[in-house]
Amino acid sequence: MKYILVTGGVISGIGKGIIASSLGTILKSCGLHVTAIKIDPYINIDAGTFSPYEHGEVFVLDDGGEVDLDLGNYERFLDIRLTRDNNLTTGKIYQSVINKERKGDYLGKTVQVVPHITDAIQEWVRKQARVSVDGDSAEPQVCVIEVCWTVNVIFFFFFFFFPICSQPNTTGEQKTKPTQNSVRELRGLGLSPDLIMCRCSTPLETAVKEKISMFCHVEPSQVICVRDVSSVYRVPLLLEEQGVMNFFCQRLNLPVDVKPRKMLSKWKEMADRSDRLLERVSIALVGKYTKLSDAYTSVIKALEHSALAINHKLEVKYIDSEDLEPSTQQVEPVKYHEAWQKLCTGILFGLSLFMSPYNSSHYARILLVLFCAGVCLGMQLAVCEFARNVLGWEDANSTEFNPEPQHPVVIDMPEHNSGQLGGTMRLGQRRTIFNSTSSVLRKLYGGVEYVDERHRHRFEVNRELKHHFEKKGFQFVGQDVKGERMEVIELDDHCYFVGVQYHPEFTSRPIKPSPPYLGLLLAAAGKLQSYLNKGCPRSDPLPLLDKVLGITKPDLADAQVKPF
Repeated sequence: MKYILVTGGVISGIGKGIIASSLGTILKSCGLHVTAIKIDPYINIDAGTFSPYEHGEVFVLDDGGEVDLDLGNYERFLDIRLTRDNNLTTGKIYQSVINKERKGDYLGKTVQVVPHITDAIQEWVRKQARVSVDGDSAEPQVCVIEVCWTVNVIFFFFFFFFPICSQPNTTGEQKTKPTQNSVRELRGLGLSPDLIMCRCSTPLETAVKEKISMFCHVEPSQVICVRDVSSVYRVPLLLEEQGVMNFFCQRLNLPVDVKPRKMLSKWKEMADRSDRLLERVSIALVGKYTKLSDAYTSVIKALEHSALAINHKLEVKYIDSEDLEPSTQQVEPVKYHEAWQKLCTGILFGLSLFMSPYNSSHYARILLVLFCAGVCLGMQLAVCEFARNVLGWEDANSTEFNPEPQHPVVIDMPEHNSGQLGGTMRLGQRRTIFNSTSSVLRKLYGGVEYVDERHRHRFEVNRELKHHFEKKGFQFVGQDVKGERMEVIELDDHCYFVGVQYHPEFTSRPIKPSPPYLGLLLAAAGKLQSYLNKGCPRSDPLPLLDKVLGITKPDLADAQVKPF
């Protein structure tokens, strides 16, 4: 087993997760089996109880693990399936050590940070690094570990350090002092980086690279420039161009050819395709946490994958759900009307709370604009809206918002309501059975009888009231294996009105976009019916999808360079 550690300095949020994922992509392109681990310093057991404003979205894995959003990057880049133990936190380590102490595993010894905590970290990493993540039972050969800066005791074989090379607008000069100070502090912990990857807005100047080399005690070839590029698809290409694979082979003695193979060529095709996009498709995203895009990372990525598949550039219009409230109209009428005007475009719905989604759901249903009720709570609120405005149940509500409504159309699941918040929801991969051959969503999935998608919810649609909805054309076309839980909804005679209880964005991949999101983008671009008529080639790569939709490659457009 070979280990590659990636850590950063100075500030967070400069792209360590993308770099770790890109390194794994390069290695996998050479035919190696690669896994990834994220080590976080917080005492929380997992990310399940985090506010999205604290750490962004909570990413859910097949086994129900609620983990850091960077594990979503690993899965999307490497097309692998991770487990909850691939996200290691201080809380998990201390909990495991304390449990061992309570059972007497330490034979009466005084339990201390060194050696018991440090040994537990190493043992955890060694064990988890050998768990297969490719679905073929093959043991990984390389483990990429993203280490938060505050974690300072761990074994390693290859160590990346990822600082930022600042460039003030006043002078335009690339500054190396933050990098020097970070490396000095790192060396004080007894760690020496094998490669220094400098995050910068423009290509690193030769003189700057030599200066970093001299003051940080590495060769100039060990200073890698990670500049702004047009899309994240170019990051693996950027690293490979600078000879990163040569370092891997020399330092880790990897049994592979130095030149990456077919997988990386697909990334180049995607990067070129992304830069050529000329037509735009606009999606309005109604949410509670729209001030922080990381709160909806997987949703945005799923939309981007779908937009790329249909050869369109994605434009997301964020709408704070509070701006749709009548109370906002009285205080800030301009903001209120602007928010409602955005709903004239395609709508991705189901990410916000309280009463606003009822209004936007009604807007989408009545005006027949493009609509995806899609994500968990969004499906539940669409059910509430239909009950109020079509069935005439004015007090219809979810017991999440009103514990005792006369018409509880959304109710809690007793087995998932223990009073504890962490890890008690209906989590992880569950099977959904389609019960209608005419279902639009079933066709988008390729006509399959069932799908396995990831869930994260504590409330469900009240199945006892289901027949009232279906009489009015509100169809529950997908249910769980036992037929007890409503999983998919569709509205008759609507251009695209679907809702799912699960979170399809968690399994979306750049070359395999999530069907519910792909359907929304196809509808928004006016290509949905054509796609459905031609059989929905779900297993085909993007070039064949172009053939089905009759897409021709436009001339190369100037790429808009932006930070990744």
